[in-house]
Formats: sequence, structure tokens, C-alpha cells
Amino acid sequence: MNLRRRRFLSLPCAALLPAALGSSGLARAQAAGFPDRPVKIVVPFAAGGGPDVLARKLAVKLGAALGSGAVVVVENVVGAGGILAAQNVARMAPDGYNLLLGASSHVVQKAMQPSVRFDPLKDFAPITRTATSPSVLVVAASSPYKTVDDLIAAARREPGKLNYGSGGVGSAAHLAAAALVVQAGIDALHVPYKGSVEIVPSIITGDTQFAFPIASTAIAQLQGGRVRALAVSSAQRMPALPDVPTLLEALKAPELALDAWFGLWAPAGTPAPVIDALFKAVARAHDDGTLRSDTEAAGSLVALSASPAEFGQFMAAESLKFERLVKAAKLATGN
Repeated sequence: MNLRRRRFLSLPCAALLPAALGSSGLARAQAAGFPDRPVKIVVPFAAGGGPDVLARKLAVKLGAALGSGAVVVVENVVGAGGILAAQNVARMAPDGYNLLLGASSHVVQKAMQPSVRFDPLKDFAPITRTATSPSVLVVAASSPYKTVDDLIAAARREPGKLNYGSGGVGSAAHLAAAALVVQAGIDALHVPYKGSVEIVPSIITGDTQFAFPIASTAIAQLQGGRVRALAVSSAQRMPALPDVPTLLEALKAPELALDAWFGLWAPAGTPAPVIDALFKAVARAHDDGTLRSDTEAAGSLVALSASPAEFGQFMAAESLKFERLVKAAKLATGN
């Protein structure tokens, strides 16, 4: 057989290699070389806010945990309470190189607006939950309100006069405040901003009178003396704010025990071996005591999932919970 004929016969063999490997074999082959270029985490929160700062610290440690000089970068895509970021990432290639910092607010958005063009449970492959964070009820440091009862009493004296800010419709801050309005039976106006970093400035200027920024955003402002904390939305008091009561203590309503949560999602269809590689790398990244202490100092709690499947089950349960809350607070589209 001459050389030319040998070359001709070898071409079909190469072409048949993907079929011979099968889809699972290809997935393993992809994972074996992962990552060979920068991995991007799309963060649906404004730069400089608590979630963004923690995401950037995670990105550095995650790159090191992936090894071989891997680089993980953060890109902020802010707008529509996280909807824009989720819609963008859901349409990206399912190869593990484009991830979303998914959050409880995305599940809330889907419950509030079923027409949004993404589904947290169908359009994403869960990797792992990373942290949970309660919200903190804050007012201006110069405010006359010293307790939750003071705030509620003022709202009842003048219905509709008090405004509360949030980082967008469906955000954790919006949901916590709306739940308080419902449980306390008060009338207050919601003022949504483009991002959580705008909440405290709105309180300082007097454009809003109270708000529920998540703890990772609120604590720095509390330490700076710009705002006063009246309560936290967690079921128990926060170690970082031991003197601040829970809303549960103030109003005895279990529905007010709400924690925001964050985690990493990849577009649906991302190969399981790649998901597993990312899951294990996130766990290794959190072996670093500095990352854990930074997370806790910011008012969040490291809460890694036991597996990607466990995170998916958690998300499904949270979806049902928030659907009930949105219905009770009448927050669905048009409300």
C-alpha cells in the first residue's frame, strides 16, 4: 500500500474518533484539559458592593485551586434585579468558561415574573452554593427610629409617607422589606435602584427612610457610622452584630426569617466532569482560612453544598418557598 492510500484510509478513522469516544468520553476529554483559558464569573451586582467584593476574592482563590496557572475573572452585569446577567449567561456556551453568581434573588425574580427569559432550575447547571447572608434593617444614623417598633409606629401614623430602597425589584432587600410591610400591616413605598451600593446613599440623603441591604453590604456602612441597624432577617442573631435583634424577635412572625444565598451556576448542558471539577475547586478554595474569615467578617456564612445535585435540590425547595412568599406579599408582575 502506498503512502497516499495509507493517508486516505486514516482520515475516516480520525473522523470516527468522536463517535467512538461517545458523549461521556468527550466530556471527560474536555474536563481533562479544563481550564485552558480564563474562566469568567458574571456577577449581577454593582462593583464595590458586598457580593461583588466576595466574588472577586473567591475568583482569586478559585483560580489557584483550579491549578496550572488558571485565571478566573469577574464581570459585572447589572440591571433588572439580576435578570440581565442571568439571561446573558443562560445563552452562553455550556463549556464551563462562563459562570453566573446565582442568587436567591434570581429565584424570586422568576416567581415574581414568570415571563422572564430564564429559568433558574432549567437553564442552569448548579455547581455549589457558596454563602448565605441575612439582610439588615437599617435607617440613617440621624434617624429618630431606634427600634423596629419606632419605625412601624411612624409608618402607621402617616401611611404612605415612608419609602424603602432596594437594589432592584425582586432583590433580597426588596423581598425582606415587602415581607415586613405585609407582616406589620403598614403602607410604605418601594424605591428600586440599579444596585445595592445605592441603598445607603439614598438613606443618607433622605430619599428613603429604611432599607434591608444584605449584611455583606450593610456591615461596612454600619462600621462607618452612617446608618443604624434595627434588626436582622436571620432566624438567629448574627455573630457580627450580636446586639441587633432579629425581626423574628420583634414581630414573632416566622415568615420574616429570610436569608439571601449565593452560588455558582453554569449554562445547562455543561459537561458533568467540568461541573465536578469546578465544584471541587470551589471547595479547595474555601480551605483557605482567609477566604472564610473574609466572608464571615462581611456578615455572610460560608455554606458550601455537599454536591452539585444537593445544590439543585436546595434550589428547587427555595423556589417553592419564594413562590409562596411572593404570592403572600402580592409581588407578582403588576403588583
